[in-house]
Amino acid sequence: MTRRSCAIYAVGLTCALLLVTGIALFAAQTFRNIMHNRLKKEIVLVEGSRVFESWKTPPPPVYMEFFFFNLTNVNEFLQGAKMEVKQVGPYTYREYRYKENVSMVENGTMVSAYTTKSFVFLRERSVGDPAVDNITTVDIPAWAVMNKVKGSFLKSMMVNALGVDLFSTHTVDDLLWGYEDRLLTSLSATSSDVEKVFGLMHKKNGSNDGEFIYHTGQQDYMDYGLVKTWKGQSKLTFWTSDQSNSINGSDGSAFHPLLNKDERIYIFTPDLCRSIYMEFEKDVEVKGIPAYRFTPPRSVLASKEENPANEGFCVSSKECLGTGLLKVSPCRKGAPVVASFPHFYLADDQYVNAIQGLSPQREHHQTYLDLNPTTGVIVRANKRAQINVLVQKLAGFPKTRGVKDTIIPVMFINESVVIDDASAARVQKLLLISNLVSNFPLIIVGLGVILLLVLVILLVRAHREKTSAEEDTSYTPVNKKEKDDPQNGTFIGLAEKADPVA
Repeated sequence: MTRRSCAIYAVGLTCALLLVTGIALFAAQTFRNIMHNRLKKEIVLVEGSRVFESWKTPPPPVYMEFFFFNLTNVNEFLQGAKMEVKQVGPYTYREYRYKENVSMVENGTMVSAYTTKSFVFLRERSVGDPAVDNITTVDIPAWAVMNKVKGSFLKSMMVNALGVDLFSTHTVDDLLWGYEDRLLTSLSATSSDVEKVFGLMHKKNGSNDGEFIYHTGQQDYMDYGLVKTWKGQSKLTFWTSDQSNSINGSDGSAFHPLLNKDERIYIFTPDLCRSIYMEFEKDVEVKGIPAYRFTPPRSVLASKEENPANEGFCVSSKECLGTGLLKVSPCRKGAPVVASFPHFYLADDQYVNAIQGLSPQREHHQTYLDLNPTTGVIVRANKRAQINVLVQKLAGFPKTRGVKDTIIPVMFINESVVIDDASAARVQKLLLISNLVSNFPLIIVGLGVILLLVLVILLVRAHREKTSAEEDTSYTPVNKKEKDDPQNGTFIGLAEKADPVA
């Protein structure tokens, strides 16, 4: 056997080995499973893990934008006209959030933490000065007090005597961070549980929502970041069914790795006093990182007729609102506060049509999460929610005589975050390693294909050289006569004999 033949056999054998091995490993997903198991072990909420420090102190900047609805025709509304509003904002704040008092509990299988949030005003990102700009809106303390005492003639008389303003004007600062309300101050003199100060974000700057206990994800990666208890409770007590009172999902800061498009993402939000869910909408890309966009579908805030599972969120059979609204009075001390998406996005048309000046748009009013499916990392998010007040005619309060039942928008928020460049670079590096490891069998197959091409070239060249050698050693006729000789080469050409006589 020649050296060339040995080379051909060696290349052929190596090619076959690479192709069979690569295809077998790819079919078995061996390297992909190795990488996925590595991610499951590293993405856990324990000291020293890849994600623990960034979970405690998220590096990407978070911005909170407040938009107010200034009421422009209060007097006409009290006489039966449609309420007119004008959106004013944003008033933007940098939101700093970090987890405090972090400790491992239940033999290290759970982690306890308090999430503290603080806000710093950013003038360059805002439309005006919150300390100067005035907003006319629903007087929430007055409507809360009236709703609480509406069944008592004596209490109603007392409140009327103190004086009730259905609508009021305050600065943005006062509406957000608190002001001393005249009615609440009067009532606090006789009731110790009444607080004098009211503000939509009162006591929320530099504070937390209470203790959360989270699953670490060590036992099951699908449990990573899920809330087990909030304020010591594994269930809520605000609603009328066990399903509605369930605490499901994470707090919105962590999601398990290896997401798929078919699953629902659950998030527990203390601001809404309930858990909501999101579903896959589309593929997106943020700073070169692929992501799945999840967003709440219409069914999350659908009416009980449209989604029977939501019946438990009805305060009572008579206080069950239509699609797109959630009455959160059970966790707001009885105040007639209603939550929705901004501009009543995804709500019934009747609520949009009842207010002049609203224009729901998906681009500006949709809540969404863009999550990298491999790591579960948030690469971009926009949480948008609106606070409204239900105003209506109330027995015992003459000032409400001309009020039509209306859900009046007060304010909506846009809490947004985009992954920072340093974090994006780390995620991209991790994804590159993951892709290389997961696709290593394809690299093996690729090498096998290259060797296959080399083998084909060697075989073709060997065949040509063999053919050429055979042609060089074969017999070739010297002239036409020899070629035509039936004896095939036995003819001997002799010169013609000369005439001796001549």
